[in-house]
Amino acid sequence: MSELRFDALRGEEVVYAIHRQERTFLPSREHCPLCPTHPGGPKTEIPFPAFEIAVFENRFPAFEAPRGAAEVIVYTDSHEGSLGTLSPQRADALMWVWRHRYAELGAREDVRYVLIFENRGVEVGVTLHHPHGQVYGYPFLPPVPQHELRADERLGGCALCSLLAGELDDGRRLVYESQAVAAYVPYAARWAYEAHVVLRTHRASLVECDAGELRSLAAALQALVRGYDALFDTPFPYVMVVHQAPTTSAAGEAAGGGHVHVEFYPPLRAAGKLKYLAGSEQGAGTFIADTVPEESAAALREAIALAA
Repeated sequence: MSELRFDALRGEEVVYAIHRQERTFLPSREHCPLCPTHPGGPKTEIPFPAFEIAVFENRFPAFEAPRGAAEVIVYTDSHEGSLGTLSPQRADALMWVWRHRYAELGAREDVRYVLIFENRGVEVGVTLHHPHGQVYGYPFLPPVPQHELRADERLGGCALCSLLAGELDDGRRLVYESQAVAAYVPYAARWAYEAHVVLRTHRASLVECDAGELRSLAAALQALVRGYDALFDTPFPYVMVVHQAPTTSAAGEAAGGGHVHVEFYPPLRAAGKLKYLAGSEQGAGTFIADTVPEESAAALREAIALAA
């Protein structure tokens, strides 16, 4: 069971999950726990010889009932590939899985925020290469969604709607557009090739999205990932996070705020060069960027077009 301790100096919760120290670390393909279990072969986390998308509770959870949840979502039974190489139909199905997990975990009284995310690449600390993501059900409201809710208050309405309108009007940082979705390198990007994928219509969560919007979101995410890979002609490491409305208040009531968007934090600032979080970033909480968002957006926009 994880232990929560409140950092009084920063005003933030810290989670101690010491059992995760023993989690599986970069196994060989032959011993991948996310591959199917084949007859006569080693048993994996998925006891079937083939599957489309699999969801199961994390064996090394940061959170678990009755204080939150941690799940693994395996995108495909193929050990190779990525979110960008899934078939459009599989990527679309993944959006529905995300939607379902948000709704089911968010209905629990011990979950206040549902975070769907993917860590890709050893550069961001991934421990399993098989294409997969994770879902955390936090028993408290983490700092980042708190910041977003405060941004809504500060701007007098949905902050994402306002920011999206500004990016669409400016145009220089846009990297992808469709009728339902837009993607851009934000005006104050912290990471060189950070990108935000935002639904044009205000939707608090994936539960409010219709089938067309989910399909468009999947297409945008795949286009961006393929563009990332084309940028430096290498599998591009990133952290991908789905931001949605908090699920419950402290009193167990439905919480307000939120606008569905997906943020990508890629650590590469150039081919073969990583952005490290060093003194200013960790000690002062202030990013010092090595690139200008407008130039990064132009390069990423071109890479997405080439990868299409």
